[in-house]
Amino acid sequence: MLSDRILRRPPRRFLRRDPTVFACFSFRFDAHLVPSLLENLDPIVHGWVAFDDRGGSGVLSDPAARYRQLLARARALGGDWVLAVDPDERFETATAARMPELLRAPRDVTWTFSLREMWALDRYRVDGLWGRKRIGRLFAPPDGQRFTEDPHQPWYPLEPKPTLRHSDLNIYHLKMLTPERRRARRDLYNHVDPTQRWQSIGYDYMADEAGLQLETIPPGRGYHPQHHEDGGLWMAELPR
Repeated sequence: MLSDRILRRPPRRFLRRDPTVFACFSFRFDAHLVPSLLENLDPIVHGWVAFDDRGGSGVLSDPAARYRQLLARARALGGDWVLAVDPDERFETATAARMPELLRAPRDVTWTFSLREMWALDRYRVDGLWGRKRIGRLFAPPDGQRFTEDPHQPWYPLEPKPTLRHSDLNIYHLKMLTPERRRARRDLYNHVDPTQRWQSIGYDYMADEAGLQLETIPPGRGYHPQHHEDGGLWMAELPR
């Protein structure tokens, strides 16, 4: 089920001539995280579109079906750009000030963000591939965008080939905060993709702490609101 909201008063930094950006997200087992997500997004976007997936079946529902509906609604509401996000993610506060600049890029540009996998409330992992993770989340949604069965597929269009630009902004991913969720996430994706069709490196690395190196969030690069850990899994429990 889709729902949406257009903010009556867009953030002051947006001028009348600026393109319009809508956040898009879906929620299911992480529905309780949405209020904090909306507080994080409020100074960044003109509005949002959400898909309530709590009626979905299986351990993971079809992401392509959700993405298509969300992007179509964002376009129908007049969204020139889409900022894709999950309920367990938070954009650093500097994103708000940078947004008008990012939205003036050509429409074939997809902006990437550094994905910071949080291992503690103020620290994220940086060793090996962990410090190199980038994810495309801000793009101009085309009509008729195609998706695959890949559970990790990006939101942004792959055809025609996009121009990826790095924003040098962080997204803080809260799902990896606890060992229990890291193990559950590993097991979930091993269950969904047992032959590693969609990710050749597999998923065991998600719970492997060999070579662990953490970096503290630099001053001025934090996120709002503060996260209060509840210890939940925020995902489906696998059938035994």
